[in-house]
Amino acid sequence: MKKMIVTCVLLVSTIATAFSQHIELKGVVREAKTNEVLAFVNVVLQTPDSVFVTGTVSDDSGRFAIPNLKPGDYRLALSFMGYKTLYIEVAGLSRNLALPNILMEEEAVGLDAVTVTASASTSRIDRKLIFPTERQISASSNGLDLLQQLMLPRLQVNPVMHSISVLGGGEVQLRINGVKAGVNDIVALLPTDIIRVEFHDNPGLRYGNAEAVIDYIVRRHETGGNLGMGIMNSVQPKIFGNSYLNGRINHRKSDFSINYWFNQRDSRQMWRDNEETFSFADGSFFRRKETGEPGYFQSFMHEMSTAYSYLNENRMFNATIRFYTFDRPHYDYNGKLYNRDRPDDYVQMFDQTKNRTSRPAFDLYYQENLKNDRMLAINLVGTYHHADETRIYRESREGALLTDVNSLVTGNKYSWIGEGIYERKLGANSLSAGLRHTQAYSDNTYKSGHEYRTEMQQGETFFYGEWKGKVRKLDYTLGAGVTRSNFRQEGNGSDYDYYTFNPRLALFHPLPGQSSVRLTARISNNMPSLSSLSAVEQVIDSLQIQRGNPNLKPFLAYQSELNYEWRKGIFYAGVQGKYEYQPSAIMDEKFPEGNRIIQTWDNQQSWQYMAAILNLRVGPVKDILTLSFNGGLNHYVSHGNTYRHVYNNPFFNVTLNGNYRNFNAMFLWQNPWNRFYGETMSGGEKLHFLSLGYKYRKMNFGLGAWSPFSNDFRQDTENRSAYASYKRSMYINDLSKMFLFTFSYNFSFGRTFQSGQKKVNNADNDAGVMKAEK
Repeated sequence: MKKMIVTCVLLVSTIATAFSQHIELKGVVREAKTNEVLAFVNVVLQTPDSVFVTGTVSDDSGRFAIPNLKPGDYRLALSFMGYKTLYIEVAGLSRNLALPNILMEEEAVGLDAVTVTASASTSRIDRKLIFPTERQISASSNGLDLLQQLMLPRLQVNPVMHSISVLGGGEVQLRINGVKAGVNDIVALLPTDIIRVEFHDNPGLRYGNAEAVIDYIVRRHETGGNLGMGIMNSVQPKIFGNSYLNGRINHRKSDFSINYWFNQRDSRQMWRDNEETFSFADGSFFRRKETGEPGYFQSFMHEMSTAYSYLNENRMFNATIRFYTFDRPHYDYNGKLYNRDRPDDYVQMFDQTKNRTSRPAFDLYYQENLKNDRMLAINLVGTYHHADETRIYRESREGALLTDVNSLVTGNKYSWIGEGIYERKLGANSLSAGLRHTQAYSDNTYKSGHEYRTEMQQGETFFYGEWKGKVRKLDYTLGAGVTRSNFRQEGNGSDYDYYTFNPRLALFHPLPGQSSVRLTARISNNMPSLSSLSAVEQVIDSLQIQRGNPNLKPFLAYQSELNYEWRKGIFYAGVQGKYEYQPSAIMDEKFPEGNRIIQTWDNQQSWQYMAAILNLRVGPVKDILTLSFNGGLNHYVSHGNTYRHVYNNPFFNVTLNGNYRNFNAMFLWQNPWNRFYGETMSGGEKLHFLSLGYKYRKMNFGLGAWSPFSNDFRQDTENRSAYASYKRSMYINDLSKMFLFTFSYNFSFGRTFQSGQKKVNNADNDAGVMKAEK
């Protein structure tokens, strides 16, 4: 965006006044051509190096005022849809200053303007822009910590598991200057390099079915670079460990980086309790109870990425190579299976699963900014998945083996994703169009008494166009796409080739009193997973068999969402209503077949989801305390071909952050968000977490406690099938009252400039293998 820089040099007072700590900066914003006042202009006050200080908007008469400022150097940034962003350098501010005529000129690239409120948060039709405060930056040791400090609505940041999720689930895409990134890349970011965070809570068509996109806009070094390392380990030996090492070197327009991430988990206090009821084809019933005994869980994860990028005024090229491995040598359950009608009738159960996954991938991206405000971007991603899984399941009585299941699955999947995007700005409007194709090939072998081999091909082509515009104060987005989905399985005649239409609408309107309302609606396409399409069956235990269904077909999801936001000073409130309808949704089902129960998937009649969500935030109070609350009610209606279930789930998440000088503290309390789909309820985590940290120069030290007031860590699942229902609880008691210590060291060197932004984000993390686990 072209930026007009206006420098306003003030005379420095030689004698400080009694009111030097209560300076007011005010002004009137006008349209340059007509001299008419401009209302709702976004006014942001920054330090000279672009750190957010405070912000406001102009009122109906074009006036704004920023009170209670300290003497110093500042930069004033004014932006408004359809106008050039205006910067005013305020050097040596020492007394009240009035700027009676701030003139803003029209700009063809006006859609890039931001909407800033008095808090550090900003709003646009498809995203929120958040400018970290100096206190938030100083209290954070990396990009993940900073995201937790920002407390964005609906976003859940787990500082222990190093995960980022959105309430209700769904894909969360991470980016750095628009370039695809992983959580370990976010952890590698220095907070002082982060200019802002863009939270796309209403992603456009080019993001596919992503529920949210988080884009870190960071400064880039022309010379020098940065290095960092960190560890998070449990005080109790071996139970829990995270560690990382990263580095970046810059030379002129080139950037080289490498990141390495490692975690381990080791618990000998894992078990499950399970109650099941079976109804067989002959009309008989059987009720079974599994009482767990301590088992063993162990896993190791390694992830490495290296990247090179080149950036000049008009072009950007980025090449990334990633390698991921996950090894879980022990996922062992032990226990007894009781006949609930005859407690003296029981068998000993042993259920062990070992799996290993490796996933190398490359990501090539090229972007060119053309004349007349046009942009062209091309992205190519290639991924190879290899997965091995071994499962041993046994039931025995008094040493005699009654059931012996041994299965081995070997899977290979090759995929590539190609995408091109074209964008053009047309005055205060913009047009974008894109074409994306995804192609996957899988070759899997299943061995369990018999050997099955599946060879499958699956593809999806998506072409879309999207128009963004403005009518007075109403921002709108209209988009439409066409999807072609196809599937083929060797030796099976259940191929498909489908075309679907995917429109999207978004409306955004600012309201008086720093509030706004947004309405979105879209129709998206959902393809069946390769694992559920496999024409194979696997034995689960002595009574159950899991079977793939190659006759599954793609289905559509109709989604709508209404949001209202209100801000005033340190207070924020948001109310959200959501509705989703999925006819012919692919959901689980069970049915009797002889003396066994078959578990499979099918295109069921429909699935509906409704939610009411409340987001509240207060702070920072005295630049020290910030409190956030997210809560609401989920309502699910699952209508299968042979069943109908209704499920309600109240949920909440409370986070309290405290920052004082070099100390920081956090308390997190979470009641789980549960999801009901088909006949199965998948429970979230019920937890609480405490942490205390201290920052000394470039080092950060911390202590934490995971669920210190709970005697167990438990996750619940439930199935309501009329033929094989269950209520299951999984325990890992090593995670309750788990104490952690953390240490990190980060530093950077060199000059900085703002990076370009990549416009495309693609990835394939699905292995395409059907798993046989309870």
